[in-house]
Amino acid sequence: MNALGKHLLLEMRDCDKKILADLATVRNAMVSAAQEAKATIVEIAFHEFSPFGISGMVVIAESHLSIHTWPEYGYAAVDVFTCGDLIKPEVAANFLIERFKCKSPSMVEMKRGILPTKNGKLPHKVTEEKTKKIEAPRRYESTSQLQLVL
Repeated sequence: MNALGKHLLLEMRDCDKKILADLATVRNAMVSAAQEAKATIVEIAFHEFSPFGISGMVVIAESHLSIHTWPEYGYAAVDVFTCGDLIKPEVAANFLIERFKCKSPSMVEMKRGILPTKNGKLPHKVTEEKTKKIEAPRRYESTSQLQLVL
């Protein structure tokens, strides 16, 4: 199956609460995860909530990494979304699991941008004329047209 990107959804339970509560540590972990995956960092934005919790995003040329922490529960929700075949989001995900000392992680993988093609593989970047369009199905006839990758 060919897709434009891969989106990992991480449920990170039983993490180190002190790590999840520290803005600098969370920010550094997310930036380092992007670097470990060899992603191209474009923008970094993080916010610390009162009394606790952090939300942040590392925008990469290949898509993004995002996090929302609930340190009071030792929990973090993380998305690692990459486009193309060069960046491996699993590298970033495994790095974060280790960095946050997560004892009970789970991960769901979703293929994003599953589009019909005539010649197989989808190009990472558009290489055809801008006037050409790829038509997506107007409606789903059955659940067999939808796919969840676990």
